[in-house]
Parts: sequence; structure tokens; C-alpha cells
Amino acid sequence: MPDALAMLGLKEGASEEEIRKAYRRLARKWHPDQFQDEKQREDATRHMVALNHAYEEALEQASRRPKVSMLMPLDCDEAVKISRSLMKQGYPASALQQLLRASTRSADWYAEQGRVLMEMAQYQSAEQSYREAVRMDPNNITYRAGALDALVAYRNSRSITGRIRSLMQMHKNRR
Repeated sequence: MPDALAMLGLKEGASEEEIRKAYRRLARKWHPDQFQDEKQREDATRHMVALNHAYEEALEQASRRPKVSMLMPLDCDEAVKISRSLMKQGYPASALQQLLRASTRSADWYAEQGRVLMEMAQYQSAEQSYREAVRMDPNNITYRAGALDALVAYRNSRSITGRIRSLMQMHKNRR
């Protein structure tokens, strides 16, 4: 059987929540009741059986991973490092969770939070994070650029075309 996570369209390290979401999305697409043609229905049934096995296997793998206590604080630099790794893998929500475990917060921490929030299209919060990074390190041009990018993205998202684009993206993500 092919790799369970790959069959669900996920990368290594996906959370149980991400696995469930991917499964539900694919189950809606491949459920045999979606097809009228008998041949297509049979193909969909075979695909659903494989999808169900992949789902169970992926959940089993995820449950065997060592659980990191969300109560256990991390060093600020370690939280930023983990967040960056999760962002490279395409998991901004998990990256934000790890950032929030930091026991202290530095300018770099706030800038990383801003970057994660930008990826999550939370532009106003991203701008606030970048502004705090700038307040802590006023000479850092990267933080200033991030704050400006977040402000522009926020303003664009509030425009009519930005709202339409956002609605279209939400519709596209539901498929």
C-alpha cells in the first residue's frame, strides 16, 4: 500500500486534525454515492477502501508519535526554530502553536509570528507582531519590511476586490 500520508495528500508529521480534515475532503470527493455510472461507482468504492485504510494507518502513525506537552515551555530560540521548520513543511497552524510555547519573546520571535500569521492570512495580527518586533529592534529593516507588507496585505484584504478574492479562495478550499 502506498504511504498513507501521501495518499491523503499530506506531509510527514501531519497532526491528527490535519489527517481527519484531509480524509473528510477526499471522502466527499470519492464516496461511491457521488457516481451514477456502475463502473465509476466500483472504482470509487475501491478508492474509498484504500482511503479508509490510509486514514486508519495515518492516524495510527500520528498517535505513536511522542506527544510534546503543550504545557511545557520552550526556549524562545527553540520555538522559533521549530516554527520555521513547520513552516517549511507547510504547517502554519502548528508553527503558531509551537511559537506560543516560548517562555520569553524576542524581536525575532515576534517577526516569526508575523510571518506565520501572514501565511494564515491574518494580516492585521501579523502587522501587530511585526510592529512589536520593530519596537524591540528599530534598526532591523527586515522587520520593518514585514510590517509594511502586512499593512498593505491587510488594506488590500479589506477592499472589495480583496474580499471577493478571499471568498473565491474559501470556495476553492472547500472542494
